[in-house]
Amino acid sequence: MVAVKPEDVRDVCWHALSVAETVAELQTDAVCGLSPSEADRRLAGAGPDTVSATGARSSLSLLFSQFASFLVLLLSAAAVTAFVLGETVEGVSILAVIVLNAGIGFFTEWKAQQALISLQSQTVHVAAVIRDGRLLHVPAGQLVCGDLVMLEAGSGVPADGRIIESVRLQAVEAALTGESLPVSKTVAALSERDVLPADRSNMAFLGTTIVDGRGRMLVTARGVSSEYGRIGRLIDAALHSRTPLEQKLARLGQLLLVLVLCLCAVIVLAGSLRGTADFWHMLEIGLSLAIAAVPEGLPAVTTMTLALGMQRMARMKSLVRRLPAVETLGSVTVICTDKTGTLTRNEMTVCAYVLDQREVSVSGTGYELAGEFREGPARLCAADDEHLGLALRIGLLCNDARVERSASEVLVFGDPTEAALTVVAEKAGLQPACVLAAYPRLSEVPFSSVSRRMVTVHRTADGQTLGFFKGSPGVLLSASSAEFSAGGVRPLTVEQRRVWEAANLRLAARALRVLGLAYRVLPERYDESDLQGDLIFAGLVGMSDPLRDEAKRAIERCREAGIRTVMITGDQQSTATEIARQLGIDVDLQARPLRIVHGRELAGLDDSGWQRVVSEAAVFARVSPEHKVQIVRALQQQGHVVAMTGDGVNDAPALKTADIGIAMGIRGTAVAKEQADMVITDDDFSSIVGAVEQGRIIYDNIIRFLHYLLSCNFSEILTIFLAMMLGWPLPLAALQILWLNLLTDIFPAFALALEPSSPDAMHRPPRDPREPLLTLRFAGLIVWQGLLLASVTLLAFGVGLRWYGAESEGLRRSTTLAFMTLALTQVLHAFSARSQRRSIFTRRLFTNVWLWGAVTVCFVLQCAAVYLPLFQRVLQTVSLDPGDWLLIGFCSLLPVLLVEVRKLIGRAG
Repeated sequence: MVAVKPEDVRDVCWHALSVAETVAELQTDAVCGLSPSEADRRLAGAGPDTVSATGARSSLSLLFSQFASFLVLLLSAAAVTAFVLGETVEGVSILAVIVLNAGIGFFTEWKAQQALISLQSQTVHVAAVIRDGRLLHVPAGQLVCGDLVMLEAGSGVPADGRIIESVRLQAVEAALTGESLPVSKTVAALSERDVLPADRSNMAFLGTTIVDGRGRMLVTARGVSSEYGRIGRLIDAALHSRTPLEQKLARLGQLLLVLVLCLCAVIVLAGSLRGTADFWHMLEIGLSLAIAAVPEGLPAVTTMTLALGMQRMARMKSLVRRLPAVETLGSVTVICTDKTGTLTRNEMTVCAYVLDQREVSVSGTGYELAGEFREGPARLCAADDEHLGLALRIGLLCNDARVERSASEVLVFGDPTEAALTVVAEKAGLQPACVLAAYPRLSEVPFSSVSRRMVTVHRTADGQTLGFFKGSPGVLLSASSAEFSAGGVRPLTVEQRRVWEAANLRLAARALRVLGLAYRVLPERYDESDLQGDLIFAGLVGMSDPLRDEAKRAIERCREAGIRTVMITGDQQSTATEIARQLGIDVDLQARPLRIVHGRELAGLDDSGWQRVVSEAAVFARVSPEHKVQIVRALQQQGHVVAMTGDGVNDAPALKTADIGIAMGIRGTAVAKEQADMVITDDDFSSIVGAVEQGRIIYDNIIRFLHYLLSCNFSEILTIFLAMMLGWPLPLAALQILWLNLLTDIFPAFALALEPSSPDAMHRPPRDPREPLLTLRFAGLIVWQGLLLASVTLLAFGVGLRWYGAESEGLRRSTTLAFMTLALTQVLHAFSARSQRRSIFTRRLFTNVWLWGAVTVCFVLQCAAVYLPLFQRVLQTVSLDPGDWLLIGFCSLLPVLLVEVRKLIGRAG
């Protein structure tokens, strides 16, 4: 074949070509697809094709934006004031501060943006493609024009393509065309060439989603050449939208700005009137205080903290798709979870068949072929057992799963339940390929949550048409008029129906998932009505899915954290009851017993009924997608913050309704992942609990950052204000204040935002998401600790004035003492800000290496500030002797000790 490039086929009206013409134009094969070597040649010629994310700001744009802030305006005013006063060195230094501050702001925003872009790139889209007749799963970016792609319900369309096979195939194309209803897909060529994408019924488009049926398509355009790529729909919303927490921080910043400017204005006027300094010097001091006190970096630091936290969560198997989800995770009060694959291993294994009056047990676990069939103590040969053989064939043929084996691994493609039916047939000696060849499939009706059954129609070697059915035992029994028995086919009596129902309950009580099996001989010209009734019931098959080892401990952690776990499952009520008992979710947080509710009990409930049911239930069994949405809404109306897990197309509405929608990364469909806020890449419930813990830790880190920053900023304002009220000289120079703003406000604050863990994160109730950041208690904490830091600074300054006097060099030495004391006091205060209740003197003292690094850097720079001649000249400092250092050490450590005493009293109370 000759390599086909996207530009060679871009303008072809694929919808107007027949299947044969499309195959010829693309130089491919409609059955076997391209060969791997040909696909590689085409990929080498065209290159991997993806739609590049737009919306990320350029580095130049980020840099320029740093100079368009209120902070730069204040700094510029301070520089002008310095030049007016003839203080050229100070003016140049402030200009240097402007450049340095812009550099820090640029790095912070650039780091946050890179973290978000990195998160975006972690989502790898995979396509099911047939090459050389073999089904492969390859990254969507490696598809080439002419590839034969498989489409099935729940999958995303990985490229634009011409439909060449459609079995009830429907796609949702709202993202591309705005059409909210599913669009049925056909194979026939369209007569008109000038047709809008919304009317090209024989085409599938990148970015859309298959919601029903199955089919195949030939790739005609990829990535930027596709319809999706042409209209530039890939927008990184995380880089443009402000999260609720960022909005709270912005409002807090505006409030603080007003307060700070008012306080600084009072300080300038009071200092001028009291004669502390002339107006221009007081204005310079006031501007410096305003610069130091305004928390202009809060939004950027918060974004970086959230983004880095998201990266940490991604390494822990939790990929957050939307930034606000990180904030909401810390507030979750209820987790509604699926059972299969989340609480269990998702390795379904057939354990038993009930056939007429007998039960056949099957040994072995997982997808290994080891195992045998027994009826009581007697071993059975499936080839000699007509009834067992029939049940095995129904399970194998009414099935879309594939199990591929190699020397090193077993690969399962499709639903685990269907894979279990394939494996048990192989255990019995049946060869799937041979059975499928002997019973070629004519058509199928996929499983849906409405019908609760799957149907496939086959032709036998003697020309007979058979329909094979599997699904809910109750559904198939109600549609059956006869049953298969040892004596052949016989009418299904009312009494015998009760026997089957009892057998169903007996298997379910053992925590087995139970499916019914049935068949029907169909007329040659059958229609859909022939698939609705008169079935011959063949038996029941029971399967188990072992609980994950870590699931029970994860649920216990939820209980300790004040989070309730609700299981929503498609299993029968008796199965769900047993699983709930094993996991310990059949009681509430106060150990009161909870109900297991069947879906039929939910029909016709009013609002009060829903409120009552969700308060009393631990498990919802056999519920519909509509029920899931109602469960979430009822819990939200009670004030709960609800996390909802899901993997299928029918879970999407509930995922979207929940406060946090969590999709499964392994078995989750594209629809579920698109609607979810977070994707668990290992489908493990413990990863969900870990994500909740990380959400709490990230929020705690932001509170730590705020605690430290605001208390330190307040202490700087109080130090100046109280010195004036005492009639003392100014204890800090303008550049010293700016130095503190750049040094002690930046490094320790960032380190606190990177605190690795909180030991009590999962031992306290969830926080109220409506709670403001600055509560009265938190504000009081900031005020008294800011006053404490200012007091010890003034103590050092006062002692310095007493030791060295208030004139010339004596004042400069006293100012140096105040400057060093406030700097080291603030740095050490970062350790106190790690927890509002826990002592710093625990084994966790050394767990934050970033904080120790920040403390070291700050101490070295502070020493440079008082010993290097250049810094002495700029910052107006002098060298200190051992006695000075003893005073600084005492005053710096005193707040730490006093805060520790206050914490001890709080813990004792």
